[in-house]
Amino acid sequence: MGGSADGALPPLVEPVPELSAEERARYSRHLLLGAIGDEGQRRLRAASVFVVGAGGLGAPVLMYLAAAGVGRITVVDDDEVDIGNLHRQVIHSVGAVGRPKVDSARDRLAELAPGVRVDAVHSRLDALNISALLEGHDLVIDGSDNFATRYLVSDACEIAGIPLIWGTIDRFRAQLAVFWSRPPAPAEAVTLRDLYPAPPPAGSVPSCAEAGVVGALCGTVGSMMAMEAVKLVTGAGRPLLGRLVLMDLLESTNRTVTIRPDPSREPVTELPDGAGDVSCEVPDAGASGVPTVSATGLAEELARPVGPAGAPVLVDVRGAGERSIARIDPSVWVPLDSVAEVAADPTGVLGRAADRGPLVVYCKSGVRSARAAATLAAAGFVGVRSLAGGIEAWTRDVDPSLPRY
Repeated sequence: MGGSADGALPPLVEPVPELSAEERARYSRHLLLGAIGDEGQRRLRAASVFVVGAGGLGAPVLMYLAAAGVGRITVVDDDEVDIGNLHRQVIHSVGAVGRPKVDSARDRLAELAPGVRVDAVHSRLDALNISALLEGHDLVIDGSDNFATRYLVSDACEIAGIPLIWGTIDRFRAQLAVFWSRPPAPAEAVTLRDLYPAPPPAGSVPSCAEAGVVGALCGTVGSMMAMEAVKLVTGAGRPLLGRLVLMDLLESTNRTVTIRPDPSREPVTELPDGAGDVSCEVPDAGASGVPTVSATGLAEELARPVGPAGAPVLVDVRGAGERSIARIDPSVWVPLDSVAEVAADPTGVLGRAADRGPLVVYCKSGVRSARAAATLAAAGFVGVRSLAGGIEAWTRDVDPSLPRY
């Protein structure tokens, strides 16, 4: 099994002794494929795959792994299904809104492939629990949506020597690769840190909740990640170990580049203190020295009689698409990338707003607003604050009628 193509790897999993009659009927199309066949299907039946996230990437990954007959799937996610998930997270339904994603996913997979064991872990993945959770699994697929979790998972896989299938999505673009710290010879070991040695600064890269993502991209990349799992388990074809696929679905472009191990990089031998989070991680704006105000505190200030300094004036620094979904009224709209330019004009919209009262900047979660508030303070604006937790906190604590996204 696996052929002689350059870059082929031996099968990752030993096969079960035989398939049942029902399994032969269910997987008959796989049995017809020379690269998979009876033996490959028995390897899939014996495989145990750990999936991080039951969201945009995790949804198609889970469905195609279960449909392919993978014997055991563990899925970890600490989030609940939201109506804004459904355009891309196709494993969930309207009836699942409000439920833990792992429970919704487990129930859907039970309908799709009742013979597959699905272990649902409704928990935050962190440095304290990840090593124990990975035990007994043959490979890991990372469908998380934040850098803390991606590097945590990569480091844990490097320590354990478990192959990792990795993918990221952004608007219409995606990246996909396979990493493995201890592959069979003559394959070279390569990990996420060989490609990207360290995560970018917190808040410097917008999440899909801030920048948007087309739903079909999740299906495309998730299906490719599931295919990489099939190849690794069965030994079929040429896995993406040591290669990075770059896709842009809007432009219909696809290219592959080689990833080389960094000889100067120190191997990861232990996990750092702290935790990754399968949900988007939001740094504390106040920790960076930017003054903040809570959603309830701002609501109280707005409800008071206007004092000599004037009422707080809200400044929305999100993108146009986000503002069209939900906004706090009244507010001045100045997108983040134009804050510095607008602030330089004392007669501009920000200067006029500051004449009416102290500025309170808000975004989705409080990260971009903290950056904008720091920019305004550096430009000479006095008393500028960031709304802690952004419009998410306002929706949760003050005005639940606003849509979430």
